[in-house]
Amino acid sequence: MLVLSRQRDETIMIGDNIEVTVVDIRGDKVRLGINAPKEISVHRKEVYDAIRRENKAAAQVKPEDLSGFGKIDSKQDNEQKK
Repeated sequence: MLVLSRQRDETIMIGDNIEVTVVDIRGDKVRLGINAPKEISVHRKEVYDAIRRENKAAAQVKPEDLSGFGKIDSKQDNEQKK
């Protein structure tokens, strides 16, 4: 891991098109501003981990698990025909 020291209003560059700026420092909290192209997702680590877990769980769904998904109840279907 690369560790850098920055003061308020100082920036680091990641590649040619991602800027991370120290916006504010209050006690033990640091506020960062991130400027990145729209096609690059930027998430807090805990949100990123949750997205990965949900995607992995969704990928494990088998077609038979969705057997009733999207079907219209026959009673409901008959009522719609009236």
